[in-house]
Amino acid sequence: MATAYISLGGNLGDRRSYIKLALKMLAETKNIQVSGVSDIVETASLGNAQQPNYLNAVAELKTSLKPEGLLKKLNEIENQLGRLRREKWSPRTIDLDILLFDNQVKYSPELTVPHPQMQLRSFVLDGLCQFNGELTHPVMKVPLNELKARLNGCDFVLDPDKPQLVSVAGNIGVGKTTLAKKLAGLFGCELLLEPYDKNPFMPDVYAGKKELALDSQLFFLTSRAVQLNTNRLVAGRICISDYIFDKERIYSKRLLDAQQLALYEQIYPPFAAQVTSPVLVIYMRDPEENCLQRIHGRNRPYEQKIELKFLRGLDSDYERLFKQWKTCPVIRISTSQGMDADSLVNQIKYYTCCPTRP
Repeated sequence: MATAYISLGGNLGDRRSYIKLALKMLAETKNIQVSGVSDIVETASLGNAQQPNYLNAVAELKTSLKPEGLLKKLNEIENQLGRLRREKWSPRTIDLDILLFDNQVKYSPELTVPHPQMQLRSFVLDGLCQFNGELTHPVMKVPLNELKARLNGCDFVLDPDKPQLVSVAGNIGVGKTTLAKKLAGLFGCELLLEPYDKNPFMPDVYAGKKELALDSQLFFLTSRAVQLNTNRLVAGRICISDYIFDKERIYSKRLLDAQQLALYEQIYPPFAAQVTSPVLVIYMRDPEENCLQRIHGRNRPYEQKIELKFLRGLDSDYERLFKQWKTCPVIRISTSQGMDADSLVNQIKYYTCCPTRP
């Protein structure tokens, strides 16, 4: 008997009754045992905000059927419960999908296992983790509880009509540029680097000339807004940046005095409105002592006065930012523990509309 996990959901009629009926019909099917059901949760529609909310659950099945046989049975139950197959994301009485089938991996026009977007759905991962959070995704090779943590309670949808911006974030000296260059090389895609060397004000700011801090921050604000402009980046095409635009607020609050910050906050909104949001963030962390050692090792003159206290403050700022982050999934990695770039590329494919994704 194989172990399969399926999702159940619907947003028409008596939603809870349809889920219970589907479970009853599965339990009455030869070669299928319903061995567990997660909590039933309510979620907003992913495809159309004008639709009614969904009720969703995950069920664990034991079955001697093959994946194709189980899919056939699920489709039969959907039809019997009045599922109408119209355009994508249309309302439905019941929707039954195979999430996992043992450790099997299948790609066909009729069936993809594991479910190709389960890593983007908190309500799916929450349900799966009620059974076994240590279970590993067969392709991504990541435990389900870690996939769940990346979403911060949110649900996301792959959108080929958006630029597929992947942003690397983290403290000064953590290795963002090195990783971004490596990933861009492996993907063969556009690389967006922060224009540190072109900022004429930054050396003076780091040397203590606080009166130039606003000029320096405005230089970064305008240059990043140009780099990440929605009209410049190509829809559906992946690109890698070695920063997130949201760091603007972190550094402005650290480097500007009250008067400068008040002016900056007035200038910031129209530039931020032009910027493409990332579809994935890779958040790098390392002890601040290691970051400071790298800063000294790369020997940029204007960075040599950076102190450990400043790096610790930035680390706290980034942690606060990503604790409440709702924009996209976040993959956390530790520089000191080493990085498998090929494994990271494989994971990125599952969070983007990457053309090389199976």
